[in-house]
Amino acid sequence: MKIVIASFETETNTFSPLPTGVNAFHNAGYRRRDASLDPTAVEAVCQAAWRRLAARDGHTIVESVAAFAQPAGRTVRAVYERLRDDIIADVKAAMPVDMVLLLMHGAMVAEGYDDCEGDTIARIRAIVGPDVPIGLELDLHCHITRLMMDNATAIITFKEYPHIDYVPRAEELYELCARAAAGAVKPVMALHDCRMINMWRTPVEPMKSFVARMQALEGRDGILSVSFGHGFPWGDTEDVGAKMLVIADGDRAKAEKLAAQLAREIWALRHETATPADTIDLALDRASAVTGGPIVLADVADNAGGGAPGDSTFILRRILDRGLTNVVSGCYWDPIAVQMCIEAGEGATFELRIGGKCGRASGDPVDLTVTVRKIVRDLYQTGLGGRKSQLGDSVWVSAGGIDLVLTSVRSQVFHPDAFTAFGIDPAKKALVVVKSTQHFYAGFAPLAKEIRYVTTPGAIPPDFANIPFTKLTRPYWPRVEDPFAGANRPA
Repeated sequence: MKIVIASFETETNTFSPLPTGVNAFHNAGYRRRDASLDPTAVEAVCQAAWRRLAARDGHTIVESVAAFAQPAGRTVRAVYERLRDDIIADVKAAMPVDMVLLLMHGAMVAEGYDDCEGDTIARIRAIVGPDVPIGLELDLHCHITRLMMDNATAIITFKEYPHIDYVPRAEELYELCARAAAGAVKPVMALHDCRMINMWRTPVEPMKSFVARMQALEGRDGILSVSFGHGFPWGDTEDVGAKMLVIADGDRAKAEKLAAQLAREIWALRHETATPADTIDLALDRASAVTGGPIVLADVADNAGGGAPGDSTFILRRILDRGLTNVVSGCYWDPIAVQMCIEAGEGATFELRIGGKCGRASGDPVDLTVTVRKIVRDLYQTGLGGRKSQLGDSVWVSAGGIDLVLTSVRSQVFHPDAFTAFGIDPAKKALVVVKSTQHFYAGFAPLAKEIRYVTTPGAIPPDFANIPFTKLTRPYWPRVEDPFAGANRPA
């Protein structure tokens, strides 16, 4: 078989002030035709898995684009169209093909395109015809659309948040589509709208058991795959929201029945799975009351992984106002401050303006007399699935018992090595503040006495009931307590 593989990923916060342009892709990771051959190409781990499996089975791989951009605002139209058309051109050049496998995010929005994934695979379907399997792997924070469902043979989302299962899901998608290409199975998909907008954290109960139940259902009684698309709350599109997706072998009614059943189960857990978010002062009160280990505060509203700038100062300001010490916080995206620190050099003490540069969601800048403790050029942290995540030239500065990590590349905090690379031991701090929503969890939970999630006026506040949607017309929880009232209530 001849198999075309590609990846094209970004997550769009339509409320973010940051445009996603060509440099966003080329700086974060862009390759064409060879990314999976480079073990250092972190944007191509799924293509590498597909290439490995194809080699095992004696198939031919035709590799197209591997493109990733840090989440931000809408992708510039010409940039989206150019990268999409690169993939289209490679599919056309490879024809005839037997299978197409794509890794996309599922919540990418460009100027003029609310459903970039659906648009891309619809164009591929028009080229390859109705019978060639098209497999689509998505981030679980996706908008699963009718256009995707109509044109993909199989859609599989990540199951874990943090996303530690890129490769296992890629392997499942390959095997399912290969079996479909051989005629061994006939995948049929069913989608159930849960009418919920929330963030579900899978390492903790009850979601941990729910994910295990999803996996236990696969491979039994004709069920090929089960995915729970959590949705990405800050995407102002018609299809935003949580969806349950089931793939069965030739039996659509069976898929629909299980999707509806699992949707009812997740609906029943809605209050139990909602993660409370502290106000800043409540979180700092809690941190001040706990001894014997660090309290880790997640600055969820300034998570670059959700399209936020990563330079907000709301929590830092209150830490300073309250005179708290033995604190480490990061990572602040502030390339101007980083360059000033590099120019001053390690050991220098001077007045530095930090953060608050990108708009109202960033807060006001903070002026501090800082000492430059360490400069690290081209810093990387451990990212999802052990992949390297770029932070660029970065610095550690301290001021009055507070340590701050400033970076020149915008990224959320994934791992303690964002701090330990400088010689900072977060386990010895009273308070650790990370700009992240959940991907920090696996790395920081082992050292944390307690983890608290904190809301601020940042770019992605977890106030799901009051997100100012303009395109979503369906009622949803928690905006209304019963979004099914009078319309197809689950049994």
